[in-house]
Amino acid sequence: MRAFRRKRSAKKNELKPWLNASWCIPPKANAAFVCAMEDVLEVYQRPYDREYPQVCFDETSKQQIEETRLPLPVEPGHAARYDSEYERNGVSNLFMMFAPLEGWRHVKVTDRRTCIDWAHCIRELVDLYFPAAKKIVLVLDNLNTHSPASLYKAFPPEEARRILDRLNSTIRPNMAVGWIWRRLNWASCNANVSIAASPVRRA
Repeated sequence: MRAFRRKRSAKKNELKPWLNASWCIPPKANAAFVCAMEDVLEVYQRPYDREYPQVCFDETSKQQIEETRLPLPVEPGHAARYDSEYERNGVSNLFMMFAPLEGWRHVKVTDRRTCIDWAHCIRELVDLYFPAAKKIVLVLDNLNTHSPASLYKAFPPEEARRILDRLNSTIRPNMAVGWIWRRLNWASCNANVSIAASPVRRA
């Protein structure tokens, strides 16, 4: 009886070693990281200015999977059921743009993620989505395609310079991927909703 009471009164182990979390662990004594991170933080504390909108930009890829059997529709007492067998149906790239102070986000789906695709996406951002802005404060990582040179590869020099003159780019530090993605969360959710609503269900 005493042993049973001791077992009942023992505190539950609060450690859960099977759980882990993805986090931004910055490098120690890294001047480049501190410089880039402070630049991003300075941008994010600026007040709202319609003429200088802040836009976060990133991309991801999604594998498209097609059903091999028709799913069973939802019915009382049962959720919709899908067969575990599937067929690979290629990969799509998603360019994600998020203006947190505007409450605006957009996802552009492309077949590839080349510098040419990125350049066309940036031109759409400048001319189609923020045509009245004097300059777009663009926060993005230092991926090799995120370069002014990509615009010159895609367009004539005059057009590339016109687009660049509308941008004020801020490069985020390499190690801040997880932190910056929280700023892109709405765009990410929008992308997931778009995928879920498409004929190709799973990714």
